Amino acid sequence: MNSSGENCVKIRGVRVSYAPAHGDALRALNSIHLEVRSGEVLGILGESGCGKSTLANAMLRLLPPHANYDAGEILFRGRDLLKLSEFDLCAIRGREISLVPQDPALSLNPLMTAGSQIAEVLRAHLPFTAKQRRKRVYDLLQAVSFDQPDDIYHAYPHQLSGGQRQRVAIAQAVACQPALVIADEPTSKLDAVLRSEIVGLLSGIRRQHGTAILAISHDPAMFVGFADRIAVMYAGRIVEIGTCAEVFDKPLHPYTQALVRIANSARAARLHASDRFEAIASDPPDATLATPGCAFTPRCSERMEICTREYPNRVAIESDRCVNCFKYAE
Repeated sequence: MNSSGENCVKIRGVRVSYAPAHGDALRALNSIHLEVRSGEVLGILGESGCGKSTLANAMLRLLPPHANYDAGEILFRGRDLLKLSEFDLCAIRGREISLVPQDPALSLNPLMTAGSQIAEVLRAHLPFTAKQRRKRVYDLLQAVSFDQPDDIYHAYPHQLSGGQRQRVAIAQAVACQPALVIADEPTSKLDAVLRSEIVGLLSGIRRQHGTAILAISHDPAMFVGFADRIAVMYAGRIVEIGTCAEVFDKPLHPYTQALVRIANSARAARLHASDRFEAIASDPPDATLATPGCAFTPRCSERMEICTREYPNRVAIESDRCVNCFKYAE
């Protein structure tokens, strides 16, 4: 874990909305405040639709044309990524901040071999000769645990398994040794063995190069033994932040408590070969509807009258432990 406390990225008050050509506009991110520290693994945890992937793509300005950046700033080394030109952004994407996408089967070019796609990242950012690029690609393929890198180098994406495609995507992401790697649900389509392998690879990259990793998942189990801190998202907001141990051992926000309880229930069900799982009552919030209070109120067993009228401010429990909930307001 990074001991200096220096920030790699500072996100300040970011708001993002989608305004499709047909249908209602929706708020995807609402006043996001977050720091990613140099060399740490920060986990973003939340159920589908809470804004995790929007946050990942917003950091690199990769959102679709109907997305609007309504407010805020994303500071990387003193520069606001939301104000940079496309030319300046291209110099940062892949070189200083990179993305491991949610589904490499869709992000990899089906007409190019795996090796040539990794080499393209190097060609775009580093003054390597063709021979140097080729050697670097082979080194990267070995670094992500391919025993026969030559076979992978010449293989097309459709010739690779899901786990192999994910490792190629990781090799692409770390090719230029960026300061930050954003891993968006990197294990969601893999079995338990491959999930463990991919998390191990990312951990090794962090240890070897001091790379900061923003890891996004709906599965709390992915972060155990991997993440230094966890930020819990609900309805486009960060509702709780703490160390991995704090969030899982003593969750504060009612939503976090529900996630941890369900994760424990699922683990117990697997151990006892049962199909009985807990679930959070009611449906997730409708992002097209603006509500003045806490979005979790309809699903919360501890809700108070004020929860329907106002959104709670962030309460600092300790220096590194925060929660947005009226239960902890002074």
